[in-house]
Amino acid sequence: MERTRPFAIKTYLEILSPPKTNLLQKILWWAGVYNILWGSMQVLFPKLQFELLQMPMPNYLEFWQCIGMIVAVYGLLYMFAAHDLNRYWPVVLVGFLGKVFGPIGFAQAIWLEKLPLSFGINIIFNDIIWWVPFYLLLRSLDRKPL
Repeated sequence: MERTRPFAIKTYLEILSPPKTNLLQKILWWAGVYNILWGSMQVLFPKLQFELLQMPMPNYLEFWQCIGMIVAVYGLLYMFAAHDLNRYWPVVLVGFLGKVFGPIGFAQAIWLEKLPLSFGINIIFNDIIWWVPFYLLLRSLDRKPL
């Protein structure tokens, strides 16, 4: 007799594995993995990035850790959405908007001389490289009403 796992455990284990469907869904899943790793690094080692970029340490590293936590949680959402894009399309939309508004905020910070240009490495890897895949994902959906 075959033992079956409880529904929730089976569902969560499926989410942790890449979808077996199209390339865009796999890319969204990998975006989730990236966000979880990047966010976790900021939570666990909040000084590291500032030291590597030779930037002054912020007064409240807890805020930076909170940003890391938010990014990591978005990563988990991306992994869920990758398995059912039409159902979780709002997650993709909100992620895309964040990836557009992040560079706008960074440009303003550069203009106001609040951040060094070297901090832009975050913008490239956290935002800009994901613009095309997220845009294509949004274009490909049969959106269902909320």
